Amino acid sequence: MKSPTGSPSEDVARLATAHPWHGVSVGPDAPHLVTAFIEIVPTDVMKYEIDKESGLLRVDRPNKLSSQCPTLYGFLPQTLSDSRVAALCETQTNRKGIRGDQDPLDICVFSERPIQHAPVLVTVVPIGGLRILDRDEADDKIIAVLHQDAVYGSWTDVTSMSPNLLERLQHYFLSYKQMPGDSKRKVELTATYGADEARSVISASVEDYRARFGNSLSV
Repeated sequence: MKSPTGSPSEDVARLATAHPWHGVSVGPDAPHLVTAFIEIVPTDVMKYEIDKESGLLRVDRPNKLSSQCPTLYGFLPQTLSDSRVAALCETQTNRKGIRGDQDPLDICVFSERPIQHAPVLVTVVPIGGLRILDRDEADDKIIAVLHQDAVYGSWTDVTSMSPNLLERLQHYFLSYKQMPGDSKRKVELTATYGADEARSVISASVEDYRARFGNSLSV
């Protein structure tokens, strides 16, 4: 039945869940304060990933190894790792032929209070990142802290982090695709960078998104 304030299609659109990649804003204060969509929490033993077509969370695969992501893990809405992100990676690594992985920008979020399940949106402060290459594709992992977190909220840069926590995060991404008996690493961690570069990567990913998709509707 048609609503007095709009067409049936408009009413359905209001009821529909926003697509977490295209229908949610990265935030008006990006890249300093951003919205992250969390796909995985540290207790998950399954690898969940957003289905790009529907926007629903789908099972990608069971974790084959015992290691689990030590932080909340997800992506930044309305971002894309494409030519601009790849160009930044080429500049910083002095390499050529790097491509963006064509996915939204990944993010790892430290929170003192456990979040038990995903999906969930959180407001976070970027403090750095891991420059990761996966078969010549830029696959940056932004490191962030939950906004106003009682324990981690004072961190403003990766230099504020405990070395043990940083090493744990680095080790996870270097090993989570590495199966026993594999002699060659599938991913390469070329650098760990601070807050300034993290903001540059985020800005580049927003520009890459807009170049591909335009300015999508956001909530």
